[in-house]
Amino acid sequence: AYIAYVVPGLLLMTIGSTTIGTAVSVSNDMTEGIIARFRTMAIHRPSVLIGHVLGSVLQCVASVVLVAAIALAIGFRSTDATPLEWLAAFALLVLFATALTWIAVGMGLASPNAEAASNSAMPLILLPLLSSAFTPVHSMPGWFQPIAQYQPFTPAIETLRGLLLGTEIGNNGWLAVAWCVGLAVLGYLWSTAKFNADPK
Repeated sequence: AYIAYVVPGLLLMTIGSTTIGTAVSVSNDMTEGIIARFRTMAIHRPSVLIGHVLGSVLQCVASVVLVAAIALAIGFRSTDATPLEWLAAFALLVLFATALTWIAVGMGLASPNAEAASNSAMPLILLPLLSSAFTPVHSMPGWFQPIAQYQPFTPAIETLRGLLLGTEIGNNGWLAVAWCVGLAVLGYLWSTAKFNADPK
């Protein structure tokens, strides 16, 4: 039962840890001169960032598939989920990966070097530890419960649990989508503004 409980959180933690590599990669590109060369070429300027995002989302999907395969090997089962619920769960994971990737791209652009980019992206790993990934929110101290409940990871985790395990989703589905869309838009605007303004 606990394997079933923690797997959704582990899937989202996998996405968070994978996107740290995106922040480092973007920072490296900005500081090693390849972006300066791209700027002199007749290419669509946002294509550089979009390429990073697409590559990172594909890496996240591959990582999630690997972790899911391991989860199945150690006993995770989702017998009640319909094909439509599996599809919705996959769509949520892709949307979450896209949102975190745009934030990671912004972190990479704002960092002076790869080490700083890696450090600035650490909250993407730490936030799941402060969510319902490993323990129910209601079992946490009362003063901490609102922090855990309304940060980005908890609604997404609870939505995945509802889709795959049949638990109550409530308003977590809307909160998860709102967080994903909000973070994606914020990350996109931050990244494009930083990329266009900072020639490095």
